[in-house]
Amino acid sequence: MEKIEQSGPVTISISVVSHGQMRLIEHLMHDIRAHCIGQDIEFILTLNIDEDATFAVSVFWFPIQVIKNTTPKGFGANHNQAFQMARGHYFCVLNPDIRFDSCPFAGLISSFKGREVGVTAPIVLSPSGQIEDSARRFPTPHKIFTKLLSKPQSPDYVFEFESFTVDWVGGMFMLFPRSVFQSLNGFDDRYFLYYEDVDICARLSLSNLQAQVCPQTRVVHHAQRSSHRHMKYLVWHLSSMLRFFTSPVYRQLWRLQRL
Repeated sequence: MEKIEQSGPVTISISVVSHGQMRLIEHLMHDIRAHCIGQDIEFILTLNIDEDATFAVSVFWFPIQVIKNTTPKGFGANHNQAFQMARGHYFCVLNPDIRFDSCPFAGLISSFKGREVGVTAPIVLSPSGQIEDSARRFPTPHKIFTKLLSKPQSPDYVFEFESFTVDWVGGMFMLFPRSVFQSLNGFDDRYFLYYEDVDICARLSLSNLQAQVCPQTRVVHHAQRSSHRHMKYLVWHLSSMLRFFTSPVYRQLWRLQRL
């Protein structure tokens, strides 16, 4: 681990993992620099493969920490590792391919006030401005089989003007209170890639906490869709799906909610 810079109080710790995506991450960091002035933010960057952090630290007003992995880790393990270094009251899991033109954090943090909310997320748009299916109902084998047979499909939720509760939100942008993420022991790092977000939201639900979407806050997702192009990602996706459906978490969720 390499600490580049750290000072002052922190409200939000942002965790981003790079797999050779430094150009995307620099764009994201400049979005934070331009639009989030006044927020007490720290940026924790994990380099999951051998690459250099090419940005100039002096350009950014927020403290930056860099973790250099000697061997690649999975999605959950990387963010759990970053959480061990995080100092913020809130912990934000963010994909490198997220962009925004206004600060998303104030609106999201307001979602936690006076409610049993364990994680909140913005509306996620495609680069063309279409609302992505980033908030869904818990999957079941039957739902997945039906999904494969019926295309196109309507989204699981109709997006409203006020914040609303969903089963789970996608891992491209998740904001947790520090105490909640800690109480759950973070992500289950047995999921190397995919379904970590489903699992942690299921565990939130079993703890009587909610996942919530804040429609007033919107970000753009330049999705990579690796599982659609490379066999190893598809294998990870299928193995994570199998792990979830055979897990005690899913069995308990099924008994309580009759999915």
